[in-house]
Amino acid sequence: MLTIGKAAARANVTPDTLRYYEREGLIRPATKSEAGYRLYDTEQVRRLQFIRQAQECGFAMGEIRQLLAVRGHPAACCGDVRKLAIEKKLQMEAKIKTMRTMSRALDGLIADCANEARPVEDCPILAAFDKPMSRA
Repeated sequence: MLTIGKAAARANVTPDTLRYYEREGLIRPATKSEAGYRLYDTEQVRRLQFIRQAQECGFAMGEIRQLLAVRGHPAACCGDVRKLAIEKKLQMEAKIKTMRTMSRALDGLIADCANEARPVEDCPILAAFDKPMSRA
């Protein structure tokens, strides 16, 4: 059995991160010592690594909770997990598209503001932000 610090180190997370996952209901200690310390076994360390890897792939806590539920459901199959991964990928692609649009808009504003000595009252970027939004 591992203490919180050792379990966290094995999973390459901080003890505070492990505590956060506990508060979120994603992990529970295997047991407690006689002194009341939380103790973890290799299954909890594996679960910590799973959570961390899923986060690195962009999954949020609620989505990780879904993945863990599917993983623990005896009737689930790989297709169920694949569906969740596809949904996440589509969300990410939509965000990337939005960010590219925002980046192009900023490129235009930056180009309009080439005269850095211009007084702030005449700044094209600030003027653009003052304009009413057009409805698409």
